[in-house]
Amino acid sequence: MDLKGTLIETLGMEITTLEAGKVIATMPVDDRTRQPFGLLHGGASVALAETVASVGAFQLIDQEKQAVVGLEINANHIRGKKEGVVTAIATVLHQGRKTMVWDIKIVDEEEKLVCVSRCTMAVIDL
Repeated sequence: MDLKGTLIETLGMEITTLEAGKVIATMPVDDRTRQPFGLLHGGASVALAETVASVGAFQLIDQEKQAVVGLEINANHIRGKKEGVVTAIATVLHQGRKTMVWDIKIVDEEEKLVCVSRCTMAVIDL
């Protein structure tokens, strides 16, 4: 998977764990991901959440015949973060023929919850 020139590269995301049904990735809280008031931008958290769900879903399909796309995502922003690194842990809740539902928890370095998200992925035939 070529990440060059993608939002993943732009926001400094790094995938650290990639297993069937589970993905973990980190993202820095810096000038690329903060909003004007100095806190982690909610949109950056959502981008991280959808990224780990998308990467995870892609691992569970027939990649020669299918693709996955985001169908719906929601997020609750629990705690602000001004600097450092956040980690997203995504696990599959439902793996169907046409949809998957992923649970994503984004935590700080102390494992405190920053954001919780649920992302529904559509599985499409190529």
